[in-house]
Formats: sequence, structure tokens, C-alpha cells
Amino acid sequence: MSAKRHATLRQQMTIVNGIVVLLVLIVILQLWLLIATMNAFLGGDTATAVPGALVSLGCLLLNVGLVIYLRRLPL
Repeated sequence: MSAKRHATLRQQMTIVNGIVVLLVLIVILQLWLLIATMNAFLGGDTATAVPGALVSLGCLLLNVGLVIYLRRLPL
């Protein structure tokens, strides 16, 4: 029983590590998106502001969903 519990814990930690990597990648993508959108907006291209904000909102919702999933994992 102990070996099975240890394997399950290892599998769960693999899932947690994968989700943390995804969270970090999404945050980096969101920062890049903010920089690119602000650069375009300050350069006079106002058409990119709304799509950039919507994609950033989508990244935020995805991150919140992943964090909620992580908090509900029974470790």
C-alpha cells in the first residue's frame, strides 16, 4: 500500500510541476503581450489595444483556472 501511495504522490507532483511550468509560460506570454501592445499603442496603432486586452484577459482566466485546480488537488 505504501509503494502505491508513493507512486501516486510522484504522479501528482509531476502534474503539479507541469502546471507550474504552464503558469510561468503563460505569465511570460502575458508580459510579452503587454509590452507588444503598449509599444504598438504608443506608436499610434490603436487597433491592437482591444485584441491585446482580450487575449490578456484570456491568459488571466486560464491562470486563475489552473491555480484553482492546483489548490483542489489532494496532496
